[in-house]
Amino acid sequence: MNAVDAPAAPLTHLTLVEAADGVSSGAFSAVELTDAAFKAFKASDRALNSVIALEEAEALEIAAALDKERNDGRLRGPLHGVPLAHKDMYYRAGKITTCGSEVRRDFRPTYTSTAIARLEAAGSVTLGTLNMAEFAQNPTGHNAHFGHCRNPWHTDYCPGGSSSGSGAAVAARFIYGALGSDTGGSIRMPASMCGVTGIKPTQTRVSRYGAMPLSFMADNVGPLARTARDCARLLKAIAGHDPADPTSAKEPVPDYEAALDGDIRGMRIGIPTNFFFDGADTDVVRAVDAAAEVLSSRGANVVRIAIPHMDAVSTYGAIISRVEGSTIHAQWMRTRPQDYSIALGARFYAGLSIPAAYYVEALSRRGPILRALGREVFDKADVFVTPTIRIKTPTLAATDIDAGAPGAIDAFNMLAANTRAINYMGLPAVSVPCGFDGDGLPIGFQVVGRPFAEGRILKIADAYQRDTDWHRRRPTLRGA
Repeated sequence: MNAVDAPAAPLTHLTLVEAADGVSSGAFSAVELTDAAFKAFKASDRALNSVIALEEAEALEIAAALDKERNDGRLRGPLHGVPLAHKDMYYRAGKITTCGSEVRRDFRPTYTSTAIARLEAAGSVTLGTLNMAEFAQNPTGHNAHFGHCRNPWHTDYCPGGSSSGSGAAVAARFIYGALGSDTGGSIRMPASMCGVTGIKPTQTRVSRYGAMPLSFMADNVGPLARTARDCARLLKAIAGHDPADPTSAKEPVPDYEAALDGDIRGMRIGIPTNFFFDGADTDVVRAVDAAAEVLSSRGANVVRIAIPHMDAVSTYGAIISRVEGSTIHAQWMRTRPQDYSIALGARFYAGLSIPAAYYVEALSRRGPILRALGREVFDKADVFVTPTIRIKTPTLAATDIDAGAPGAIDAFNMLAANTRAINYMGLPAVSVPCGFDGDGLPIGFQVVGRPFAEGRILKIADAYQRDTDWHRRRPTLRGA
């Protein structure tokens, strides 16, 4: 067969940017993209359980309206006609938002989250809602109420959490991107385990209005997609101050995508000498070391640095997330304890027993720790790079706490160790695919930057993806 006779790749294999630009140019329509996405869900999601609800008729109607606008010479924005679906914790007026829980199985909010509204204003088509850990509270993909989500590379394995459906659906090429949330790594862990790109922005960079709260200090809204450029386009659409969320930053939002030129010559990339590689699997260390070599070959200067106060950071982050989560759920825990899974109920009850003095200490130490980070890290390096997850992706069976799996709690702690620390510090971080372990499951590294340095970390992620193809690899379902 000649190259010119080769069949075109399915539309679902496009990146988000390619899909958006194709609609804009008229190469294909929003209806074609949307129909292809629904067909992909129907063909393969039974094995993955990445979906909670799809809204096919409504989505196709919206896509048709977007096509008419495009044919009339009008584009809503840089996502015109692109099908997306999102973690089921983003409120949409009149639509059920379960938060992956029994408690909110029938909850219908009266308002729409700012992040969803901004994506739709930029032209995206919302296809429905994606599976997630119950109340965004585990790193594995287990859900006792809606069924466990599964990894598209091998369905016996964890897809990562708590944005499990977002990672799995993007990796499986059902959709081009999805919102996740990140309180302790819940965007970056599924990005790493599923082999996609995911960014946790700086704390306050994106409005949290209309997103289910879990931790007042550590919650973040951000996207998962195929590439760093895809994430840049999505982040540009959702970032910026929101009067409905007084905690959202007023810092100007740059054009993240315009800065992705591949030029990282002279950038100082730190590799931590402490904490982040402790107990790391050999496969993970090799993949991250190889990624650092790719960045060095592009002209970056790789330096070894120590990250200060990491034992304290890890402890303080755990205290804050447990206390704030327990506070948010206290009333339901008193009145509906039977509607929580065993593991989550235990976590929230434990949070209620943490002394107030410990919580206040954890809050008050954040400023001094960040000042030390500025002196001892960011005076020496522009960013630092770590494994997103220190260990290889485990199986769902080995991490099933509700079933009493031996070692499950230790695995939970190891999975989130490198990501949770970054949430306490409020820094931006992007997880990038960088290889596969001996079981054929993806490995990721995270690039961490100064506050509001999303453009810089995306620039580094994009430069890496110009010289590698891990982000282009597509899973073939195994274990289904």
